[in-house]
Amino acid sequence: MTDDEPRIGRTMSHYKLTSRLGAGGMGVVYKADDLQLGRQVAVKFLSPEFARDEAALQRFQREARAASAINHPNICTIHGIDEHDSDHFIVMELLEGETLASRIARGPLPIAELLEIGLQIVDALESAHARGIVHRDLKPANVFLTTRGHIKVLDFGLATFDVSQTHVADITVSREPLSSASRTFGTVSYMSPEQARGEVADARSDIFSLGVVLYEMATGVLPFRGETIALMFEGLLNRNPAPPSQLVPSHMPELDRIVAHALEKDRRYRCQSAPEVRTALLRLRRDLDEARSRDPGSSRSTAHAPSTVGTSVAVLYFDNLSGAKEDEYLRDGITEDVITELSKIRGLRLRSRASVLAFRDQIVTPAEVGQKLGASCVLTGSVRRLGNRLRINTQLIDTRTDDPLWSERYDRELQDIFDMQAEIARSIAQAMRITLSPEEREALAARPTEVLQAYDVFLRGRNYARRMSRLDLEFALQMFENAVALDPSFGLAHAAIAATAAQYFYFCDRSPRWMDRAREATALASRLAPDAPEVLVAQGWVAQGEMQFDQAEALAREALRRNPDVECGYYLLARVLFASGRYRQLMEISEDAIAHSAENYNIWVPIRNACRVLGRVDQSRILVQRELQVFTRQVERVPEDARARVLLAGDYADLGRAGEAEREVQLALAMRPGDGVLLYNAGCVFCRLGKRAEALRALTDSVNVGFYPHTAWARKDPDLESLHGDPQFEALFPPEGTE
Repeated sequence: MTDDEPRIGRTMSHYKLTSRLGAGGMGVVYKADDLQLGRQVAVKFLSPEFARDEAALQRFQREARAASAINHPNICTIHGIDEHDSDHFIVMELLEGETLASRIARGPLPIAELLEIGLQIVDALESAHARGIVHRDLKPANVFLTTRGHIKVLDFGLATFDVSQTHVADITVSREPLSSASRTFGTVSYMSPEQARGEVADARSDIFSLGVVLYEMATGVLPFRGETIALMFEGLLNRNPAPPSQLVPSHMPELDRIVAHALEKDRRYRCQSAPEVRTALLRLRRDLDEARSRDPGSSRSTAHAPSTVGTSVAVLYFDNLSGAKEDEYLRDGITEDVITELSKIRGLRLRSRASVLAFRDQIVTPAEVGQKLGASCVLTGSVRRLGNRLRINTQLIDTRTDDPLWSERYDRELQDIFDMQAEIARSIAQAMRITLSPEEREALAARPTEVLQAYDVFLRGRNYARRMSRLDLEFALQMFENAVALDPSFGLAHAAIAATAAQYFYFCDRSPRWMDRAREATALASRLAPDAPEVLVAQGWVAQGEMQFDQAEALAREALRRNPDVECGYYLLARVLFASGRYRQLMEISEDAIAHSAENYNIWVPIRNACRVLGRVDQSRILVQRELQVFTRQVERVPEDARARVLLAGDYADLGRAGEAEREVQLALAMRPGDGVLLYNAGCVFCRLGKRAEALRALTDSVNVGFYPHTAWARKDPDLESLHGDPQFEALFPPEGTE
């Protein structure tokens, strides 16, 4: 059929076409009556010029298959695919409203409307990505705004079920007077750099396109523009757009950070998943709501935030000028404690420790940090230890102007460290023109201990405890015991003893004495620091050791409510959720857990496992790439960290780098021979390498040296799934109720 207008009034299959709704790309869409089910639907036909093109027909059918594989309220529902007299068509739900492209044409969106639409798009992408489906052509013309305020993502014609396979389609250019005979994926204005280079697209490619859409919603213009395709590609590949707040000053600087993170040209540094974008957008919406609660009379379009909400500070890890490796723990501890002190000031918004971790020991400018993290100010510093004296230089810098807002040099006895940390926090508040409340002043004046040597060994112990091997936990416990010997009133050190002893019981030795020690230390910590979230975490580890998962979860959540950065808080919660089979709940907190866990890389283990159990293949691939960077960085920085090496080996195995996986796992076992935790991890690596015999041998050895057969974890561990049913595995990890 060469003229589509005669279709109106015709009945095709059991669909009577009543009016023409529009055309675009490869299809023409009609409103129709479903005579069988008595409903109105939209019917999309392949355009006549493509009707005899086999590749176009395959793309048309792929759209139907991809969209129909997803049942989500923010994705247009596909009812079926049919053919009538050689006319191929897709039947889908009838939508009333307008496209996002039409809405943007009327001007930039208010921040609240932008966030609502953005969050719904993110939900749609997460659902698609969880099924291994990448859209590859996300743009405002493919986002429909219904009259009921919902969004629907359309046109999965370029989607693929397998990101390792490539497909070719004509370039289309939205709202640009361009055409080209080139062939690549998607629409030039919205495609990712890797798509522009002809590389395989993955979920992060959709994240880039989402960043373009967010930018256009915020500003009304595209971030990468040009009169020719060549100029557009040049900008896409080589230039960064002006931040949205420069074009629309009323927008919050936090939106700049979100967009910049999504528009990273190298996908390794880009926002890695839809849930990560959702977390950022939800935080921005929370900030907006808080701003409105302080200023109820503000209008919807202009009340983006008072100046204090935009006051965001990134505290970079201080430089260790002594050069001594043994002072690294002190440098890290001081930096993290300064962040903790600043978190007590409600008028400041701090970037998480995990977000600044990538900048540690790197040469970066404040402007670069500000752009990547959306921070209006950066606190830099250096630490030099000279015997019992400590020299700290600090500087607060405006990331937009590169001007110093405040700087100070402290040259004092080591025992004055707490005064220095509190003074830094007070000075920053003063530089930001923030008036501290009496409660905030009291919180800043509080000290964890009056004995500096106790604090010193406490920081050392915390460094070892994160490595989780038997020997490292023993070292950590010894350090914490030394801390309370020096200061029996040091509540946080007692809490650390409790948590470490409970972990030792859980991972290494089921002797009741470890739990007795944990309970004794918990009782002391509760009396000495009754309000400290660290005490709740310690109680949570004791509850986990007793397999009281509900209680452990409640304690962890309350600790995180008091302080999201509390040591091991998110790791405890993640382990509990995985062990109790609540995988979806675990994935819901995953991005917050990563953001607040900083150097505690153990958080990646339960998150990746839950993702794999849920069958989220594409998201699992992304997680492997992200954690690979974390484990690699840790091994480079602390070569003796055997736990990080064995986890790195697992990532190498997943990526098919078998030789590197074997090397790292053997090196880890040589560093900590006979360690039950590492032997269990090695068994997981061997399973991922397909080495069944080696896996069973490592798991048997782990149990023989004291690693308790944790049925609640091991039988849920996706790494070990291939061993289920094997008599040796069943004997090591019997089903619950048969032990």
